[in-house]
Amino acid sequence: GAAGGASSQYASSFCERPLANTRISPSSVRPPARGNTMAQPEDAKRRKLAQEATMESRWPSFESKMKAEGLNDAAIAAFKYNLGVLLSGASTMIPESAIAPVESLPELAGLDVAPDAALLKSTVVLKLNGGLGTGMGLDRAKSLLEVTNGNTFLDLIAKQVASMKKQHDTDLAFMLMNSFSTSKDTLAALAKYPELCTGDDLEFVQNKAPKVTAADFTPASWPAEPSHEWCPPGHGDLYPAMLGSGTLDKLLKNGFKYMFVSNSDNLGATMDLKILTHFARSGAPFMMEVAERTDADKKGGHLAQSKETGGLLLRESAQCPEEDEKAFQDVSKYKFFNTNNLWVDLAALKAQFKKHDGTLPLPVMKNAKTVDPRDKASTKVLQLETAMGAAIQCFDGASALVIPRSRFAPVKTTNDLFALRSDAYVLTKDFRITLAEKRNGIPPDVKLDGMYKFTDAMDKMIPDGPPSLIDCKKIVVEGEVKFAKGVVIKGTVTIKNTSGSCKEVAAGTYEDKTVEL
Repeated sequence: GAAGGASSQYASSFCERPLANTRISPSSVRPPARGNTMAQPEDAKRRKLAQEATMESRWPSFESKMKAEGLNDAAIAAFKYNLGVLLSGASTMIPESAIAPVESLPELAGLDVAPDAALLKSTVVLKLNGGLGTGMGLDRAKSLLEVTNGNTFLDLIAKQVASMKKQHDTDLAFMLMNSFSTSKDTLAALAKYPELCTGDDLEFVQNKAPKVTAADFTPASWPAEPSHEWCPPGHGDLYPAMLGSGTLDKLLKNGFKYMFVSNSDNLGATMDLKILTHFARSGAPFMMEVAERTDADKKGGHLAQSKETGGLLLRESAQCPEEDEKAFQDVSKYKFFNTNNLWVDLAALKAQFKKHDGTLPLPVMKNAKTVDPRDKASTKVLQLETAMGAAIQCFDGASALVIPRSRFAPVKTTNDLFALRSDAYVLTKDFRITLAEKRNGIPPDVKLDGMYKFTDAMDKMIPDGPPSLIDCKKIVVEGEVKFAKGVVIKGTVTIKNTSGSCKEVAAGTYEDKTVEL
């Protein structure tokens, strides 16, 4: 949904231009791209309104709306910056001409560093837990989904922290960033682990942002369901949410120096003492764990180097101009992707907020939606979002570290969950889920029929658990099937059922073949 002819100078120096505080002239404003919708007669009027949109004319209504909702100053400042970028008409794209590939990076396996357990006392582990598993048919926190052996994501995270405390005989601070929709369920589920802390010491809640009417850049209005007027601002909201909730200042006051952040659905992302020691010794203000891209990752964002500053930056697919799509997906050129396992020097983060008047100027992504996501005829809106990994370009001297795939086991779809519950993954003694050694770091490629998009449908397909995938390269399921106990998949196997009624995949070994049921 991002618009405009790209300006390489702007794309690469985004973090140095706090646009929200600059005066924006009407002539510099361009309305956003409108997709493939045909222009209606009244659109000319609306386009004129959009072209006249300035921060002076638009900001007051957004500000009063956010204040009425009780949002704090940091949340308001973050949205003000994002809106300023939108109204400036500046491109949110990062074209090929502005970046160069990152040729080589240090690797975890090659680090010569003696782990220092004393650093744990000044480190906080933070899990992002704001996401509902709506894409998988859930109406609650995705982390409450069962992963393996009766354990949910949250159970495994709690057990990982307990294991680390025991192993190093030290306390380890742990926090969650929840959203309004995940906070209550999550705190209830974690009540059985009182050693994790409670209340404000255990969580802070991410902000929400107003949706912007695409036609004239005013705050979206939807009286039928006012909650639809708000959206999550992306996980880049981590930083303003920490500032506005008082969490950042409280951590610094209590002597914390380092923060390790990861997604709650990535069970490979545990506190690693060797990485922590490397980060602390390096003196870098920010470090991103990256993994090597394979064909399965080609549509996701990648790490690159800014030609202008020489620093590292992230390019997401929404920031890639169409004509650069081929280069974006070239995994031999852009070799590394962001795992969203991040290490942050808390004092350096505080210094960035001071430098930019209470904001962290992250690249802004425009997400084109309808105000009621289920009603495609409802008002077209823009959701302004930021990504937390993009902060890599805001810190001078930010670094990256190549990690093995074992530290990256996220669950975004039922395809991922299907693989994760199989023998291609193992549960370690310290409650991490990693790829089995035999997989050599490469997960099986799972493509389930669209009818299995939701977890309840997938559960019916595998009443006795998934088939063995330890030797599976790729499995494709087309049509309605049910796996019997004792199915083993090897190599590349496609299972097809075109009959229209459910068919069973009988016990046995299937290797490099297409099975018609």
